[in-house]
Amino acid sequence: MPRRTATMLASTLVLITLLCVGVFVPVPYAEMSPGPTVNTLGEVKGEPVLQIAGRQTYPTEGHLNMTTVRVTSADYRMNMVEAVYGWLAHDNVVVPKETLYPDGKTEEQSSQENAEEFSQSQESAKVAALGELGIPVTTRVVVASVVKDSPAQGTLHAGDVVKAVDGVPVKEPGDVAGQVTTHKPGEKVVFTIVPAKEAAAAEKAGKEPTATREVTITTAKSQEGDRAIVGIQAGTDHVFPFTIDIKLADVGGPSAGLMFALGIVDKLTPGSLTDGKFIAGTGTIDEKGEVGPIGGIEMKLVGAREAGAQYFLTPADNCESAASDIPDGLTLIKVDTIDDATKSLEKLRKGDTKNLPSCAKS
Repeated sequence: MPRRTATMLASTLVLITLLCVGVFVPVPYAEMSPGPTVNTLGEVKGEPVLQIAGRQTYPTEGHLNMTTVRVTSADYRMNMVEAVYGWLAHDNVVVPKETLYPDGKTEEQSSQENAEEFSQSQESAKVAALGELGIPVTTRVVVASVVKDSPAQGTLHAGDVVKAVDGVPVKEPGDVAGQVTTHKPGEKVVFTIVPAKEAAAAEKAGKEPTATREVTITTAKSQEGDRAIVGIQAGTDHVFPFTIDIKLADVGGPSAGLMFALGIVDKLTPGSLTDGKFIAGTGTIDEKGEVGPIGGIEMKLVGAREAGAQYFLTPADNCESAASDIPDGLTLIKVDTIDDATKSLEKLRKGDTKNLPSCAKS
């Protein structure tokens, strides 16, 4: 065989091998891309996203859009060709798979965690919004969960309101563990509770639950040492002065908190926060109204601009990365708190765009 022919044949075989490797051999990466945006002031499938009953609401206009990111599933096996394409594509980001699915989490585990975070973000958004408006919200300590086969199983239940432990009033979740650990394993501890069903019935009737009962539990020894435990996780629950429901399915994670809170504020106050403008944004929010950073900011900017957004409310801790590649026609507004956001929206309504807090490159 002529040398030239042999060289060409060898090169062809090498190329075929490389293509096969690129197509068929999986690589440990996942892809993020812009997801859909949802107007918290609008409707999804004919149903308002924010539904408020028992309190006067006001007409709204414009957009306060939450933004999302699409990610490949945990069981998706990306190949090298797809990874290279994703690296080259401007609107997509390829990241190590463990970034999205740490510790080998399954799709089901990740979805469950995202659903829990989404639910918590809604609760925090309601509290933050009412706090911004000066509307009081009652907070109480509850049994958040009961450990299987623990001393508390069958005696305490998720949703039970914990009023006191050993007669000592409980004000914060940490007070429960603090009082239990004053005992030695094997000693008895007395919980004063309002059962979950009675607490729910009282809340539905707009009353404060008062029918308490005492439950005695024998403590056990913690697996981590000699600490006494009963096997519950204490948490907080909120009693709102009126009903606020957030109706949005197929969305997970905590990053919509800020936009939900602003939507609630807009519906509960006369006039319009947006003045008819298309505003999008993102950010976690806690009960004090403080805004936290999120992942996938670059993808959310692209998705927001493609949907028509003119302004984007950006968590302060995301500002640097967001400012590195701002889509044309989109103005970033830096926010640390819900109060920052409402004040910036007021400046927009007045046309004072020069004094908006902005995100700048480092």
